[in-house]
Amino acid sequence: MRTNALILLCFLSAVGLPVKAQSAPQETPQKVNVGIKVGFNSTMFFIDHFLMGENELKDIQNNYKVGYFGAFFCRFNMKKHHFLQTELSYNISKGSVSVPNSLNNAALIANNALVKTDIHSIDMPLLYGYKFIDSYPYGMAFFLGPKAAYIWKKHSESEYSGFYQQHISEEITPFCFSGIVGLSVNVSNIFFDFRYEIGLHNMVKSVSYAKDLTDAPYDTQDISVKRRRDVLSFSVGVIF
Repeated sequence: MRTNALILLCFLSAVGLPVKAQSAPQETPQKVNVGIKVGFNSTMFFIDHFLMGENELKDIQNNYKVGYFGAFFCRFNMKKHHFLQTELSYNISKGSVSVPNSLNNAALIANNALVKTDIHSIDMPLLYGYKFIDSYPYGMAFFLGPKAAYIWKKHSESEYSGFYQQHISEEITPFCFSGIVGLSVNVSNIFFDFRYEIGLHNMVKSVSYAKDLTDAPYDTQDISVKRRRDVLSFSVGVIF
């Protein structure tokens, strides 16, 4: 009996060993993830001032339009749910500013004035993020950081209409800087990204017009515009 019990104990121990060896190991988080995303944006041009000579235009209205973008990104995972993320994206941003020919503006503009802007840019943000939900397959993260954008001058333009000045041309600064704050939600490797971008400086370098084609006294008025670009965007993508 003792011999049979000893044999049975040895057999059970031998069977138990491979069972432990075959148990599923805990997954080790990847140190680096890469991904792609596409989305839509809504651009708002906030006017700090809009001067015709020494007189400021009043009752300016900001009109947003829908643009779109595509991006490649790389995420560097750190300890305790923290990460750094770099991106390279191509953006098309559209928006306009309208100025009514009201009593305040009647002496400064010919009709209801409109400034339509179409900007093509290559954007490079650097984001810090924190994953406050990180339980596979679900995740949610908050992120923020700076962004630099290179404006592709060849494909970017602003169109002025409704002004006394003729052939108005606007030059935009080649580099624009902004701050980003946002939230991302993922299910497995599919994620949704919501973010708001705040322009940090004036993006208009100068505004000129054809003085020889403009009637007096409007040919003596310099046009000065200071405006910032804020962007609300939504995207969907895949992270590997």
